[in-house]
Amino acid sequence: MEPMPAPTLTHIDTACVLLEIGGWRLLTDPTLDAPGQTYRFGWGTSSVKLSSPALSAHQIGAVDAVLLSHDQHADNLDTAGRAFALEAPIILTTIPAARRIAAADDEALAFGMASGDSYALSDNRRPDVLITAVAARHRPAHWPEFTSGPVIGFVIESDALPGGAVYLTGDTIVTDDQRRVGNDRIIGTLIPHVGTAGFPKTTRKARFTMSGVDAAELALSLDAARVIPIHTEGWSHLLERPEAIAAAFGERGISRRLVMPEPGRPIPLTAG
Repeated sequence: MEPMPAPTLTHIDTACVLLEIGGWRLLTDPTLDAPGQTYRFGWGTSSVKLSSPALSAHQIGAVDAVLLSHDQHADNLDTAGRAFALEAPIILTTIPAARRIAAADDEALAFGMASGDSYALSDNRRPDVLITAVAARHRPAHWPEFTSGPVIGFVIESDALPGGAVYLTGDTIVTDDQRRVGNDRIIGTLIPHVGTAGFPKTTRKARFTMSGVDAAELALSLDAARVIPIHTEGWSHLLERPEAIAAAFGERGISRRLVMPEPGRPIPLTAG
């Protein structure tokens, strides 16, 4: 039997990454549109896409599942990304998103998940992969959920991940819910959605994703061995530059844990 290839993560665009784990291929938050278009996000807010995806849908190829943190914002699911997701064998997402997807395309298979729900990928050729939905809060602490809509993160566990679980935060600020994700599992790789998303002209100082400081503090709370920040740039509403993220990790003495992804280049998710 040939040895199993090392698990990898390839950053494609914004929060879109390809995870290859034990022969399984998982794509997160597909954004595959070309740059230049303005998208409305609701409540008078909008954003311009500035980046091009590192891989096309054809280059990505077939996947086993799409992990969709939410469907209501184009920086997590744009037009081309939606078309790709609808062709996937299954989409794991929030319960409202699953309902909307099913209503729009009766051939798409979308599995709605709330925090704590799990879904297993299993066959007799590859190691099992367990995907668990975890809480996310895509809005300031005092704002009600309807202002942003529901969002989930994902924890991925498998014997093919020798370094521990992969935690994709989804678009969220940091609360006790995120800090508790590591209470009953080892987090080998933390993949935070950062960028300090905001709309100063409309929502003033309100922020809708974590900053580099937040991500560094969360990494310390979880004792994550590796941190690969995504959702860092490529849209006009992402206000913090990658250099600030690196500085935040350096100030806390954990620069060695930080891996800034280079779009299109696989990053090994090995132990140590």
